[in-house]
Amino acid sequence: MHFVKMHGIGNDYIYVDRFLYDAPKDVDAAAVKVSDRHTGIGSDGLILIEESSVADCRMNMRNADGSVSKMCGNAMRCIGKYMLERHPERCHEDTVRIETLGGVKAVQAVERDSNGAVTLLRVDMEAPDLSAESIPVLAEDPQDVPLYIGDQPARGICVSMGNPHVVFLIDEDPMRLEPFERIGRPIEFDTVFPERANVEFVQPLPDGSLKMRVWERGSGETMACGTGACASAVAAMCKGVVSARTVTVHLRGGDLVIEWDETDGRVYMTGAAAIIAEGEWMED
Repeated sequence: MHFVKMHGIGNDYIYVDRFLYDAPKDVDAAAVKVSDRHTGIGSDGLILIEESSVADCRMNMRNADGSVSKMCGNAMRCIGKYMLERHPERCHEDTVRIETLGGVKAVQAVERDSNGAVTLLRVDMEAPDLSAESIPVLAEDPQDVPLYIGDQPARGICVSMGNPHVVFLIDEDPMRLEPFERIGRPIEFDTVFPERANVEFVQPLPDGSLKMRVWERGSGETMACGTGACASAVAAMCKGVVSARTVTVHLRGGDLVIEWDETDGRVYMTGAAAIIAEGEWMED
């Protein structure tokens, strides 16, 4: 299997260009194998870049555990970079339209380096959905869900960005939450979330920015989550924690700038993307 490994501020995936190369025989099993950081290539999952009848390409995504994922903001920036550099004939100037299970998303190049390589991209993440049905969550008030962070009661703010998120606004540094797996995993699998959930722990900072740590559905802790950063910004704005409609979100892998436009109601995410490696994975 020919692959390209890319990352968006540390959120790394293995990509297969289906315009040029064959997919693995069993995509679900391959995702688990290649994601292993000791016996595989090492990644947060596997993504096939495929033909689309409604967009320039289609994102067919698996998490590190082999489960299907609807979408990923960091992955969309990486696909945008790849398509603009490897398949510019399929794109519309500096914009790529990507079909996902969460809808068709537009990715635009913002900056290029001196060699023409795309370094910064802006993604139209569309409007967030705050309804219980869209997430889904079994709660009367999806923006005030009683849950637990470890053994401490907490209130979760649920947001759909085409995939399910629950955000916790906390006073402490989220990087100090330990043991993180025992905190994040029980929330992901809580029975209040019929399709499980991505979990974000967010600390508002004095300068108006947000510090975020994420437990991703199907992958565990990752360095970054684009849809999670969007959900966190929306949650903070809804609760009045930040007053600006554009906010910088600091993640373990780097920063994302999130804008929730008041005029069209859509969320826009800007951040970097990079190619790490390219090669052949020898299937068993």
